[in-house]
Amino acid sequence: MKIFSNFESGNIHIVSADTPNNIQLTIPADNQSEISQWFHFRLESEPQQQHQFSILNLAKSAYPEGWQDYDVVASYDREEWFRIPAEFDGDTLSFKVIPEYGSMYFAYFAPYSYDRHQDLLHQAQSQFSCKLETLGATLDGNDMSLLTIGEPSDEKKNIWIIGRQHPGETMAEWFIEGLLQRLLDDTDTVAKALLDKAVFHIVPNMNPDGSIRGHLRTNAIGVNLNREWQTPSMEKSPEVFLVRERMLTTGVDMFLDIHGDEAIPYNFVAGSEGIPSYNERHAALENAFKAALLTITPEFQVAHGYDKDEPGKANLAIGSNWVAEQFKCLSYTIEMPFKDHISHPDEFYGWSPERSVAFGQDVLAAVWAVVDQI
Repeated sequence: MKIFSNFESGNIHIVSADTPNNIQLTIPADNQSEISQWFHFRLESEPQQQHQFSILNLAKSAYPEGWQDYDVVASYDREEWFRIPAEFDGDTLSFKVIPEYGSMYFAYFAPYSYDRHQDLLHQAQSQFSCKLETLGATLDGNDMSLLTIGEPSDEKKNIWIIGRQHPGETMAEWFIEGLLQRLLDDTDTVAKALLDKAVFHIVPNMNPDGSIRGHLRTNAIGVNLNREWQTPSMEKSPEVFLVRERMLTTGVDMFLDIHGDEAIPYNFVAGSEGIPSYNERHAALENAFKAALLTITPEFQVAHGYDKDEPGKANLAIGSNWVAEQFKCLSYTIEMPFKDHISHPDEFYGWSPERSVAFGQDVLAAVWAVVDQI
């Protein structure tokens, strides 16, 4: 029996793996940080026998509440990712599995590989209306890639969409894959109508270093990019610095920052109520977007989410808050669950890549509903 994590986004520490019925593991922290939550590893063993796993010390993880009612994601072929029931006692996550084959992958959520990321970028650029551009390099020397979709014009709105500031929130790039599929479909009426009115600037992966390293929330040197938007630097946070500079050049009329939440088992949005310049126009745009999305898909809801910031108390180092204040525009963080969307649960798959893709396509329709107002 062997356990591996020597691959892209792999992350696990073996405490003990002498017998299949007592495999003990811990989750290493992101580099130069104390944040630990993302795991991704491969088991190679005899099939058709039970294996008992215990992931230890989770009371000290970044989001201990994220393990409550969480089921592990697993795959044999790295295409279909299904759920394995797990139990959490406040410190240890335990689960059992009888592998059907000799090799099996486990992860916190279905990974989105750097190869698939490159495929996404280059398949997108093959469409007539799409341009692929490298804004610069990360600290590990990876590309910061921007897709610009639509013909720029002074009469058109500039809509910015980014994902995976927190690299372990892989559902964000699955979401953007779905949104791009629809936006680049020349038979889709919503997409065609939107591109008559707007140019889209899309960064599918804001944090390639953390994605490759197997981090949950930080870049190569342990910096949380979603706390860098007021004063980013090429030394600490080139990812934000490069994207922010381009935003200042193009302007922003609407901004969506795509994330995943460890604890809350719902899809929801977080607005910019606490920014200094928040006004009735901001509120009207936010309400219009939410109302549209509620009519489009039952995967969205507004009853559960984050507490709203008090007036003037927003943290402007957070991406969606800084953009809303800087550009006085509609700016939302969109959150999806690591667990399941329990208004419409799926026992076998939970919240999944496929549902993330579909949600991205639905959100594009909500953008259409408000494009004339932004």
